[in-house]
Amino acid sequence: MLPLIFIFGMIALLAIGTPVGFSLLITGVLGLWAKGGLDIALGVLRTAPLSAASAYELITIPMFMLMAEFIILSGIADGLFKSATAWVGRVPGGLGVATTLAGAGFAAISGSSTASAATLSSTTIPAMLKQGYEPKMACGIVAISGTLAMLIPPSIALVLYGIVANVSIGKLLIAGILPGIMVTFVIILTIFFLVWKNPSCAPAGRSYTWREKIITLREVGPMILLFMIVTGLIYSGIATPTEASAMGASGALVLAIRAQKITVSSTLVALKRAAHTTCMILMIILGAQVFGYFITLTQVTQNLVAWVSTLAVPGLAVIVVLLLIKMLLGSIMDQAAIIILAVPIVLPVVISLGYDPIWFGVIMIVTAEVGLVTPPIGLNAFVVARYTGRSVWDVFHGVLPHVIAHIFIIAVFIIFPQTVLWLPSTMSR
Repeated sequence: MLPLIFIFGMIALLAIGTPVGFSLLITGVLGLWAKGGLDIALGVLRTAPLSAASAYELITIPMFMLMAEFIILSGIADGLFKSATAWVGRVPGGLGVATTLAGAGFAAISGSSTASAATLSSTTIPAMLKQGYEPKMACGIVAISGTLAMLIPPSIALVLYGIVANVSIGKLLIAGILPGIMVTFVIILTIFFLVWKNPSCAPAGRSYTWREKIITLREVGPMILLFMIVTGLIYSGIATPTEASAMGASGALVLAIRAQKITVSSTLVALKRAAHTTCMILMIILGAQVFGYFITLTQVTQNLVAWVSTLAVPGLAVIVVLLLIKMLLGSIMDQAAIIILAVPIVLPVVISLGYDPIWFGVIMIVTAEVGLVTPPIGLNAFVVARYTGRSVWDVFHGVLPHVIAHIFIIAVFIIFPQTVLWLPSTMSR
């Protein structure tokens, strides 16, 4: 009963607008005080900040954020949509497909789904509307394409999961590649299905010469090369994810200097944005760690594992229920908070059922993508609505077919776990 009281208390704090990290911290401290007394609560407060911030793998987060900021600064990211449009824009629904490909490309240099959705909103939606796309469809494509940043490396969500679950971050990032490609193609197939059903919702664009297509590849080629180097270093085992992220940030800085976009003020802005995101995530980790001590003290995880072991249902049914809960929470809570808070509780249950933690991590992130675009608080939908000035319910309506398609691809990943586990299993270490 005590854990439920403080879990609902945390939800109440979130509902009134308290930042996620502070909501976790406040309820965690009060829970420890109520369960173990003031000395235990103060003892955890003395040790938790250093414990939360001392993980070597956390350096990956600001480095990947800097990599994204410098790539955006260089202007190369803006060329992603232009290049994709030149290659596929002439077919009906081609601009939508180009938006998805640009979203996948942006995901390869940014671990933030909201940043991806914001960037795509400002560059692709005006182009689609100008060509005569149905506004709901255009907004839905951008909202779902922005979620790819959660899955395709460098993914901040996968890094957080790896830290909390204590599994190989390198294998997690590599595990996200094939599912990321498959999810991208599912979005594209959904677009083609919608166009086949109603051709007027997404007219065809103009064709481009081969010369124009090759020129666009020259513009985005350096960014693609940087992504291949970073992921290649991780896959081959030459560099750890932390080392590879630092190399990626350095490479992105070189690209920005090459494009003559680096100034003192722009560099300070990039550093400030990366630091802001890192501090926010660290605060969430700290709050979740304190709350996690409370959960451990009340033996919630142990009791949950024991209870699940008594159920006369297949393990797959338990996994499906956990993912449905994750999807529901994802529509009303911050994804980082859910990962940091939920993983220590549910992962022991998953492992006790015989499932691979890397597989579950990827499945969890794909499920989180759905939560980002479902009502009532699908964050990506609100980002797109804010940048376009359209109703958020128009965005939810436009993204609904993609949500249904996502549920099918999640089922594929569950039924065929090797779609997730094959690529990391081939790594040298």
